[in-house]
Amino acid sequence: MNIVVFEDAGTEQLFPITTGRAAYTVTCAAYRLVDWLSEFKGHLVGIVRPYLETIQRLDFPTLHTKLDPSAEWTLVVNARLVPSVSNISLLRAFAKLDSTMPQVVRSGWAIAAALIPTGQIVDKPDLTSAIEDYCNGAIDHIEMVELELRLFQYPHDVIRENMNCFQENIAHRIATGDYQQTKAGVFIAGNAQIGKHVVTDSQAGPIVIDEGSQIGPFCFLRGPIYIGPRSKVNEHSAIKDCVSLGHTTKIGGEIEGTVFECYSNKQHHGFLGHSYLGSWVNLGAGTCNSDLKNTYGNVNMGYRDEKVATGMQFIGCIMGDYAKSAINTGIFTGKTIGACSMLYGFITTNVPSFVNYARTFGQTTELPPSVMVSTQKRMFRRRNVEQRPSDIQLIHDMYQATAPERQLSESPLSL
Repeated sequence: MNIVVFEDAGTEQLFPITTGRAAYTVTCAAYRLVDWLSEFKGHLVGIVRPYLETIQRLDFPTLHTKLDPSAEWTLVVNARLVPSVSNISLLRAFAKLDSTMPQVVRSGWAIAAALIPTGQIVDKPDLTSAIEDYCNGAIDHIEMVELELRLFQYPHDVIRENMNCFQENIAHRIATGDYQQTKAGVFIAGNAQIGKHVVTDSQAGPIVIDEGSQIGPFCFLRGPIYIGPRSKVNEHSAIKDCVSLGHTTKIGGEIEGTVFECYSNKQHHGFLGHSYLGSWVNLGAGTCNSDLKNTYGNVNMGYRDEKVATGMQFIGCIMGDYAKSAINTGIFTGKTIGACSMLYGFITTNVPSFVNYARTFGQTTELPPSVMVSTQKRMFRRRNVEQRPSDIQLIHDMYQATAPERQLSESPLSL
């Protein structure tokens, strides 16, 4: 069987989270969709935006770009599918349905999953369009299946789903991983180390510390949380309530209900709650965010020219890849920070990608991609990561992809 994970039009609605990454690589509750799909038996195909194709080929060599024409059926999966145990269980059951008819599962307007005869789409140059055209056009020959497959629709959905599915995801990771339970509810892999005088509280959920990670002395850990491989939690930190750390992160201060992608840093004091941080983000000392309105009401989010009622009381900030904050930056409730932007002072509005944002000091200026390429090179060197031509090109592609953000910005931009 072919297994196709594809990005649809809803992927751009997840900016800034998906500005520089495929939707199937978004971490939620310690898993990415690509992690789950890699366990499926079949010929795995990834269909992404054109500017991500080279990155996909280099970073995910097991993902193909073309279908296996000898496979009779193709399982189609939306790249925005929430990577939860319950979602994947439903997907596995759907893939095994005994039917001679093509089938589709919808989530609102979007195709969440489908089973399609390979011959109907195999020779099409644009596979995403071919999938959508077939599912929308073959109404008399396709069976609608009612399954509650959840998709990320807006960026704040990642924070919501991280909280909702953390327990089931972390239980699966413990059951399938190579962990040693060192005390009640605390699971450690390999050579992970816990310093002296660390207090753990696993009453609400387990604490999982993966291979090569280090927990400094005098920390407080309250589960459920996941500390990814080779991460470092600095002394006197408080990590609690559904924190998911990607590999090679450096963490300090107080963090709650937040997703960190790989290689991001928040090493110093300051609070970060109910947020999402992309890769290679760095928060300066004293950076704090608010995740609760003074009125204790639900948070409404602004995405480009759309206002969205979330129904959520706690939402912090959503930061794209390579974003940075200066010392003592204060981020207001429910703000989005674009990729490759630098923050100073109080962040009272959404921040476009590729800007120096210093409204507190009366200045917001555009940030040329050349500056971010140089910054990327220095950051990579510090972590012994090679800066490839594809990484440099991605910076330029992200700059082009986010041009409308800077045009819609409330603040005039000047060079």
